[in-house]
Amino acid sequence: MTVAKTKDKEVQITTPDYTLHGNLALTEGNRGLVLFAHGSGSSRFSPRNRFVADQLQEGGLSTLLFDLLTPEEERIDIVTRELRFDIDLLSERLVAATDWVLDQPEMADMNIGYFGSSTGAAAALIAAAERSEAVDAVVSRGGRPDLVGNALPNVTQPTLLIVGERDRPVIGMNEEAQAQMSDAEVAKIEIVPRATHLFEEPGTLEQVAELARDWFVQYLA
Repeated sequence: MTVAKTKDKEVQITTPDYTLHGNLALTEGNRGLVLFAHGSGSSRFSPRNRFVADQLQEGGLSTLLFDLLTPEEERIDIVTRELRFDIDLLSERLVAATDWVLDQPEMADMNIGYFGSSTGAAAALIAAAERSEAVDAVVSRGGRPDLVGNALPNVTQPTLLIVGERDRPVIGMNEEAQAQMSDAEVAKIEIVPRATHLFEEPGTLEQVAELARDWFVQYLA
C-alpha cells in the first residue's frame, strides 16, 4: 500500500553566508526525516538518491535532498572539481542543513537520519559525529570513510555501511572504518552481491533502498 505524502516541494536552506536549494517531502504519519548527502559531482537531482528517497517515503519516512554547494560554487566545481572533495566544507553544509531542520516548527521534533553516498558519506559521518545529539542513524552507500579523518571514533549512532561486492577497495575502507567505530551503538557492513561502486547492476540499487529503508525504520521509529 502506498503511503500518502505531501507533494515534494522546493525549500531554501538559508544561513547568513549562503543559501542551499533542496527538495523536501514530508510523509503523513512519518517516523523520521532522512537528509541526503550526495556524492562527488552529483546534486539533489541524483537519480540514484531520488530512487532511494522514494523508497524511504514508501516506508513512511520523510526526506530532504539538497545541494551541498551553491549554484555559483557548482559552476566553479564543474571546472576545478575541487569543492566536491572538500569534505570539511560538505560536512559543514550538512550540519547547517540539520540546524535549519531543527529550526522549522513542522520538523523540530522529528528523528533525523543521514544517507550519504561516496564522498557524501564521509561528510555524513563527520556531521553525525558533530551533531551526535540530533542525529539518530546513518546509512552509507559506497562510502569513502577514508576521507573522514579522526571523526570516526566519535560516531555513536547506529551506522549501516553498504558496499558493492565488486567494489573491492571500498570494501576494505569500510571494514577499517567499522573497526574504528567501537563506540557506535551498531556499526554494520552489508555487501550487495554483484554490485560495483555505483550500483548500476540490475536489482542492486533496489537492495540498497531496501536495506536503508529497514535501517531507518528501525532506528528512527
